[in-house]
Amino acid sequence: MTDQNDKSASQARPSRDDRLKSALRENLKRRKVQARERAASTDPSQNDDGSLNEGAAGKTGH
Repeated sequence: MTDQNDKSASQARPSRDDRLKSALRENLKRRKVQARERAASTDPSQNDDGSLNEGAAGKTGH
């Protein structure tokens, strides 16, 4: 009986490993997309010409 249990465990292992690999791959893809979106939303705002938009705080009244 021990041989049958060992065989079933070894057969279940590759499918489990495959599922884990797939889940990790999908998680990594999702995290990369989230990181890209986060980086894009935290970039300093730029004008169309590529110069930084300093707003009213960057202007002097003189």
